[in-house]
Amino acid sequence: MARTPTTFEVDGMAICTKRMQAGMEVNQLADLVGITPNYLRKLERGARKHMSPKPYTRLRAVLDATDDELLAPHTNPPERK
Repeated sequence: MARTPTTFEVDGMAICTKRMQAGMEVNQLADLVGITPNYLRKLERGARKHMSPKPYTRLRAVLDATDDELLAPHTNPPERK
């Protein structure tokens, strides 16, 4: 049985692209995900690369994105049940 990772390494450029495709501002997405706009900006710039499971899961849901779209290219997505 696969365990949920303690953090997810995300692709900041992919997050930014998905956010813009959704027509959202940084403040809007951050509010929906439950993170600060400053943290989201750092993720998008690549200054921060890791997200804990709960905010990452909310980010995926809000952006209607897959692990393949949001995780860093060398990251293997966890098994989901």
